[in-house]
Amino acid sequence: MNAMPSLCRDCLTPFDAGGRCPACRSPRVLTHPELNDLSIAHMDCDAFYASVEKRDNPELRDKPVIVGGGSRGVVTTACYIARIKGVRSAMPMFQALKLCPEAVIVRPRFDVYSAVSRQVRAMMDDLTPVVEALSLDEAFMDLTGTARLHGAPPAVMLARLVKRMQDELGITGSIGLSHNKFLAKIASDLDKPRGFSIIGAAETVDFLHDKPVGLIWGVGAVTREALERAGIRTFADLKRWDERDLTARFGGMGTRLWHLARGQDRRRVSANAPVKGISNETTFHADTADPEVLDGHIWRLAEKVAGRAKAKDIAGRVVTLKLKRANHAILTRRLTLTDPTQIADRIYRTARVLFDPVAGEGPFRLLGVGLSDLTGAEGADRVGDLLDPQAQARARAERATDAIRARWGDGAILKGRSLR
Repeated sequence: MNAMPSLCRDCLTPFDAGGRCPACRSPRVLTHPELNDLSIAHMDCDAFYASVEKRDNPELRDKPVIVGGGSRGVVTTACYIARIKGVRSAMPMFQALKLCPEAVIVRPRFDVYSAVSRQVRAMMDDLTPVVEALSLDEAFMDLTGTARLHGAPPAVMLARLVKRMQDELGITGSIGLSHNKFLAKIASDLDKPRGFSIIGAAETVDFLHDKPVGLIWGVGAVTREALERAGIRTFADLKRWDERDLTARFGGMGTRLWHLARGQDRRRVSANAPVKGISNETTFHADTADPEVLDGHIWRLAEKVAGRAKAKDIAGRVVTLKLKRANHAILTRRLTLTDPTQIADRIYRTARVLFDPVAGEGPFRLLGVGLSDLTGAEGADRVGDLLDPQAQARARAERATDAIRARWGDGAILKGRSLR
């Protein structure tokens, strides 16, 4: 048998040739000819929010868990038990419960998820300074040149990372390892949960040949339909097109598609890529124009946005309100503040200013609140408002509420409007 680089994912023993690990006899073995040569990785936590909830409440471990906004909201995350029944993220909750009526519904705790995300990020930073976070639960890493530092190739360090996440944090993750970001992202989805997949340079063209173009990150339903009208369903179809023809038909996207059809991606992993905005939205089971119902949702969404901003220690100057009418027409309104904020009360009051002029244009099927033009939290919410002398007092009360919730749980204090 020819020597083939292999790695045990359980005890991290490197060896040659496949089969079970010679040290611990585990079958969880990585074997690939380019195992020790690749350095661009994508790590995706497995059903992150649901995994955190199961970790914190062992009674949920063997049950289908859906993290979301109640019977009139949407699914934020579903555990893999619920996914087997067909439940997916962004699915209306009523539909998810029809598919999986025995599911346990858990309200999101974004402050907790953000804290765990920071712990995962610290572990990634131990491997390489070049980490590009995409969200709370996934990131790209460039481990080029780190083998000398760690005394082991990137594959070993990545296996060590997910093992450490499970041992120390009680959550799992899946790794994709390749020679560029495009393929690393695809690889991380090939074997979830607890997966570790590799796409080497030598196999790239053959691997992509019969795959659907829907694998391309950013190709949604509209783009996919446009590609299908052009007779493009697979990477093989895409590869038959001339670059000039693709560009003429699809613009800048056509040029990108031509390169991706050949597995080419020149984008570099960008360390410390800034977060552009924070937003949360909810889709209603039934369209509503009820001002009290909508007011309650604006408050809850403002709380979620504020919680995420506080967890990341950032603030924003622009508050955005998003509304979708019954006919799917979207209204977006923005207001720039005099100074950045991360206070839920201030985000809520600003969103209400944006909502009041359009309140009569409902009923609405979706509502969203966002915060952008982000900056560090230093100096946020320190400027008093002459038109609202009680703003600073409410901000102090909110900080005190945060401290109580951090100690006694999210349900320790609830505002009346959040119960509407």
